[in-house]
Amino acid sequence: MKFELKTTDPNSGARTGLITTDHGEIPTPIFMPVGTAGSVKAVHQRELKNDIDAKIILGNTYHLYLRPTLDVLEKAGGLHKFNTWDRPILTDSGGYQVYSLGENRKITEDGVVFKSHIDGSKHVFTPEGVMDIQRTIGADIIMAFDECTPYPCEYRYAKNSMDLTHRWLKRCVGRIETTEPKYGYNQALFPIVQGSTYKDLREQSAEFIASQNQPGNAIGGLSVGEPHEMMYEMTELVCGILPKDKPRYLMGVGTPENILECIALGIDMFDCVMPTRNARNGMLFTTQGIINIRNEKWKDDHSSIDDMLGGYVSTNYSKAYLRHLIISKEILGAQIASVHNLTFYLWLVKEARQKIEQGVFVEWKNKMVKQVSNRL
Repeated sequence: MKFELKTTDPNSGARTGLITTDHGEIPTPIFMPVGTAGSVKAVHQRELKNDIDAKIILGNTYHLYLRPTLDVLEKAGGLHKFNTWDRPILTDSGGYQVYSLGENRKITEDGVVFKSHIDGSKHVFTPEGVMDIQRTIGADIIMAFDECTPYPCEYRYAKNSMDLTHRWLKRCVGRIETTEPKYGYNQALFPIVQGSTYKDLREQSAEFIASQNQPGNAIGGLSVGEPHEMMYEMTELVCGILPKDKPRYLMGVGTPENILECIALGIDMFDCVMPTRNARNGMLFTTQGIINIRNEKWKDDHSSIDDMLGGYVSTNYSKAYLRHLIISKEILGAQIASVHNLTFYLWLVKEARQKIEQGVFVEWKNKMVKQVSNRL
């Protein structure tokens, strides 16, 4: 994997760049649709490519390991062949899912023992094992195994967890350096900065992660319930330490406002389930603001969903029709809303790239933050 820094905004930390992988190029800043179990929910791969123009999608190690299982994926030739997606894929390490299991998991120095949410069967994830799993899944970008701390979190726990994540990272790096990709293309490991909302811990973690000299770096443990201003503070702090010549990935973020503010702080890569999850519940993100399509006010609104956005879905279906589908629990409603929201998210980061290149990003960002947060 290669990263080329293209443009730096003179008035903020925003920048544009280009990540090159064996499955294609990714312009940054970029938003990555989440395809947890090998599928972006309710969206065809052809829509991801042709309508949404997603440059990269996510898969999840925990979910893919449990179902369809590694044996199935390996026989298929990896996730790219299994789900017929020929552009880049990033896999999360499963650390966040293990964290969310609560009482159904036990964290030790060696790794994590957990019970499957599907059938209650017992499994073990170690740093080495998670690297092997991601080798088998075959993503272009793979994440180090870490512990994601909750919010709020006591300082002592946050420090112990961070230190454990760092020890695990060394084992992840060791495993990657002593194994080869399975399907003839390269895989890049991204370590993850932790440290909860404590400045000194975030500084220590960012410095340690930077010292590992991996192709890219991620920031985890944010967007887990802390106030947005605290998330921005930690993000700015870490971006000031992580190397400028490598991509920075803020995991699990977020709202359109979050994305714009964090681009301004120096983040290059984002992912979040919000555009698809909220779409299935009738929340639409548009260039003019947020729409709850279930509201009565849209019942007789026969205008298109978002003329400014363009694209087949946004201009060919009316708000009234989409409301009818969502209220009626028609599957097509979830599909239309999901394609629309993802189209908006990819439009937003594309516009951000253009504004950075034009040198007018901050002015545009300040206007758009208010606009996209407006409830219509």
